[in-house]
Amino acid sequence: MGLPPLPDAAVLLGATAPTWRDAMRLAGGALVASGAATDEYTDAMVGMVEEHGPYIVISPGLAFAHARPGGAVLRDGLAVVTLASPVAFGHPHNDPVRVVLGLAVAGVGTHLESIGEIANLFNDATVTGRIADATTADEVRTIMGVSA
Repeated sequence: MGLPPLPDAAVLLGATAPTWRDAMRLAGGALVASGAATDEYTDAMVGMVEEHGPYIVISPGLAFAHARPGGAVLRDGLAVVTLASPVAFGHPHNDPVRVVLGLAVAGVGTHLESIGEIANLFNDATVTGRIADATTADEVRTIMGVSA
């Protein structure tokens, strides 16, 4: 299946976020701007971290923002936010975060497949830094191997 497309509206480079919640809201806002999710999905992503802690910081410098599939997801979507200044999420080993990857998926099966695709992509330890340093949405898409 692969990852969902990454339209220009879902890429925000060099953004400013004073807190992890702000960084999550930027990723959620990018999913909303691309038509993949509603504002309620953004709230759900923030709620997941509030409830379960910073488990979404899956590798050094990378947060994987997501929530459960549901009515707040309009279609499968992907968002990438790079931060001008890294933000602490409270993870003991992988803070601070430079890249926030947002994922919205409509179905449970697709959710698990997409998580697997993301894990495979970020097995290459250089990917997070390359995305953090990207200057265009096209460059991010090339690094990630996704379409617009």
